[in-house]
Amino acid sequence: MEGDAKIEHVESPTNSQQTISDDDEIDYSVKPEFYDPEVDAKDEIWAQKVRKGRQSDAVLSCPACFTTLCVECQRHEKYVTQYRAIFVVNCKIGNGQVREISAKPKKGKRRRESSESEEATAVAETCKPVCCCICSTNVGIIDEDEVYHFFNVLPSES
Repeated sequence: MEGDAKIEHVESPTNSQQTISDDDEIDYSVKPEFYDPEVDAKDEIWAQKVRKGRQSDAVLSCPACFTTLCVECQRHEKYVTQYRAIFVVNCKIGNGQVREISAKPKKGKRRRESSESEEATAVAETCKPVCCCICSTNVGIIDEDEVYHFFNVLPSES
């Protein structure tokens, strides 16, 4: 009969039922392969080589996957959570999604004479979204002058 199939006992490939403790299997006399005590020094040398001696206000990372996006940037004077940069890594520019940001004239002083030429001088700037190329999280925008403006990033001390 088909219902009387024998159930075979398959042993664990690691024989985990026989293992008493993980400590018994670990050889502490050999350094693990995944540990590198020199990694911090290597990373510092890499960052200095990329920056070419210039200082940065922060190293910017993606808030979703922690991928490094920029190692040389400048913090915004007024909005301290925003940064601008020219050289970035691991970023992609969104295509087709274009935002126009118009500069509003300053409020406060009223003028009796208002000319159309003053309204025409209000600059409309075209910006494209910038995303992390690893996880596609929106991290900022890029303007017409090819300056990246980051506002959704994790800064760390440089």
